[in-house]
Amino acid sequence: MINKNFSASDRAAILVEALPYIQEFHGKTIVIKYGGNAMINDALKASVMQDVALMKFVGINVVIVHGGGPEITGFLKKIGKETSFVSGLRVTDEETVEIAEMVLDGKINSEIVTLLNRRGLRAVGLSGKDADLIQAEKKLATVYDGGEKTKVDIGYVGKAKQVNIQIVNDLIARGYVPVIAPIGVGEDGKSYNINADYVAADIAGALKAEKLLLLTDTEGVYKNFEDKSSFISALKADEAREFIKSGIISGGMIPKVEACLRAIERGANKAYIIDGRLEHSIILELFTAAGLGTEVE
Repeated sequence: MINKNFSASDRAAILVEALPYIQEFHGKTIVIKYGGNAMINDALKASVMQDVALMKFVGINVVIVHGGGPEITGFLKKIGKETSFVSGLRVTDEETVEIAEMVLDGKINSEIVTLLNRRGLRAVGLSGKDADLIQAEKKLATVYDGGEKTKVDIGYVGKAKQVNIQIVNDLIARGYVPVIAPIGVGEDGKSYNINADYVAADIAGALKAEKLLLLTDTEGVYKNFEDKSSFISALKADEAREFIKSGIISGGMIPKVEACLRAIERGANKAYIIDGRLEHSIILELFTAAGLGTEVE
């Protein structure tokens, strides 16, 4: 929300600062991975929807890939099922993947679409299973122990074997905002829960997106999370891989950094990890000189 104490000239200055960025991104495609507190806090949820509406109305093509981890965990807890993670990825048996699909595709996706439509946009919900958008295969979790790499089977957790992006391009061309749930289908016809960061990366790469923005619950990447002065505003690819191997980057930050690397390798122009706990973080990253978060180069 704009401070009421701002003068008319202050507000004009904000618009003038945004103008070159609006011009730069007009007609370009930006992929947003929507997750974390921004999905469960009502004020943050509203700010994300407002940001997306503003982007769309100034001529930016927006694609949203959403997560839903906290809601999946909450539902599992209600039925007495424990949740465990390996390297930031949820261990997913057959019952868990059914619940994940129900929550992601049936509940969260439709809610986002409704919120966007109420703001004057034309949003369309998709699962990765629609039009064979995401053909999946099993993903093994990677565990580093003393620099040694081990692969661990964590069940019905997938990765995109192939992305058939035509349906997304068709929707963009017709002025829609695609909202994608991260569920894919394997050759065996089984559903696979795919980490939303990786799905957003694959979609951004396939679309040759101008930017991938990953909303998370931290400011970005740190060399030492306890030392706020160690914040990294720009992270080189080789450095990022070394930080993962050495354990400097760990847990849930691993999929986010790997997703940024994957997006760029596959054709996206830039990728950022930004703080989704800050209202209007998307607009601050896109339309201000200061920007936000960590850029993975």
